[in-house]
Amino acid sequence: MSSKNLSGLSVGEIVANDFRAAAVFKNAGIDYCCGGKKGLTESCEEKGINPATIVKELVELESDPVNPALNFREWELGFLCDYIMNTHHKFVLKNLPDLVFYTGKIASVHGEHHPELVEISRLFVKINEELLQHLKNEEEVLFPAIKAVLAGASEEHKATVISEITRMAGEHEFAGGAMDSISELSNHYLVPEDGCNTYSVTYKLLQEFEDDLHVHVHLENNILYLKALAIATK
Repeated sequence: MSSKNLSGLSVGEIVANDFRAAAVFKNAGIDYCCGGKKGLTESCEEKGINPATIVKELVELESDPVNPALNFREWELGFLCDYIMNTHHKFVLKNLPDLVFYTGKIASVHGEHHPELVEISRLFVKINEELLQHLKNEEEVLFPAIKAVLAGASEEHKATVISEITRMAGEHEFAGGAMDSISELSNHYLVPEDGCNTYSVTYKLLQEFEDDLHVHVHLENNILYLKALAIATK
C-alpha cells in the first residue's frame, strides 16, 4: 500500500482495499465502519492524530503477509451474504442474551457506586432490540432480494434492495453509536479496582462484541451494500 494509493480514499475504502488496514485504524481509535465515508485526514483530525503517522503505518503494511482469504471485496455477493450470516450474525445472536444479562447484573450490583453501568445496561437492551430485528430483516428480506437480483430477478427485487439498504444503514449508525457510548462510559472497558469477576467478564465480552460489530458493519456498509446498490440501480 503506497501513500499515493491512499490519496482521496475514505477510511472505509482503504480497509475494503486491504483488510490489514483495519488493525491500524482500530489501534488509533478511528471508526472505519459507520464512519467509513470520512477521509483519512478528517478522521485523524477528529482524534487529534497526525495523518502522516497513520499513512506511515499503512504503508508499512506492505511488509506484512497478505491473507487472500480476507479479500472480501472480490467475493461473490451471494457468498458474502452467507459469510456474514454464518459468521457475524451467529456471533451476535449467541452473545446478545449473555450481554443483556451480564450488563443488567453488574448494574444492579455495582450501579450505586458506578452509575454509568445503569446507562450501559439500558443502551445494550436497546442494541439487543434493534439488532434482533435488523438481522431478521437482512436474513429474510435483504439478502434473499440481493440473491434474486444477482439471478436476474424483477424490478421489484431491485426496489427492495434499495429501500432496505437505505433504512439499514441508519440502523448501523445507531448500533455503532450506542457501542461507542458504551466504550466511553466504561472508560474503554477498564475494570475498576472494586470490580468483581462478573464485571471483568462483562467488559471482556463487550469489547469482543464491539470488535466484531466493527468488522460486521464494515463488510456491509463498505462492500456488500455498495456493490448491491450498484447492481440494483443499473
